[in-house]
Amino acid sequence: MSDLDLSGLAAELGGSPSLRGYLATPSGEGPWPGVVLLHEAFGIDDAMRLHTDRMARLGYLTLAVDLYSEGGTRKCLVSTIRAMLSGRGRAFTDIEVARRYLAESAQCTGKIGVIGFCMGGGFALLTARSGFDVASANYGQLPKDLDETLNGACPIVGTFGRKDFTLRGAAAKLESALSKAGIPHDVKEYPNASHAFLNDIENGPRMLRPLARITGFGPEPESAADAWQRIEAFFRTHLA
Repeated sequence: MSDLDLSGLAAELGGSPSLRGYLATPSGEGPWPGVVLLHEAFGIDDAMRLHTDRMARLGYLTLAVDLYSEGGTRKCLVSTIRAMLSGRGRAFTDIEVARRYLAESAQCTGKIGVIGFCMGGGFALLTARSGFDVASANYGQLPKDLDETLNGACPIVGTFGRKDFTLRGAAAKLESALSKAGIPHDVKEYPNASHAFLNDIENGPRMLRPLARITGFGPEPESAADAWQRIEAFFRTHLA
């Protein structure tokens, strides 16, 4: 597990000048399929590193790309969310830099998936037709033009919590759109879970954590165990 300087490739593709990431390598000998991991709105923190390490233990060369490389959460949060909502911006180039890094690595088989959480889940849906072989969108905002976004998308596994008041109806809407588009998929909404329930630990600013507990945001181990099993099976099917 190591921090990674992606600025060289970013300069070639027009990405963030100081782009960096967190790379987790499986044990044993490669090459392995690759996974680009897209972080929550809080950035690459311990919760996201744990997810990255988990994917590596499953046998994927996993790169969490830091979409806040040019100034951290405080400086980059608003512009990055605007990019997600508009479907354009440098964040998409940075995601492509991460995908290209894996694709060009001798340690990667060339089969690459994308997995995102919260804000990153939104980006996972938006980039599902951008060269990835499979996508996992976890409690991510649905694109405004969902049908158009899914045109030509790779297989998608989507995970939501029914108690997540920010995404009411999202699971059913995504399920319907994927069925209509004929895209292989697995979408599930968990009745006892809310936002960020796949995380192993609480995250975000400490001053906001009591509020998160009140709203139900955060880890929900029982639902998470089932969700991870689904994600693992879906990725194993489409990245083999």
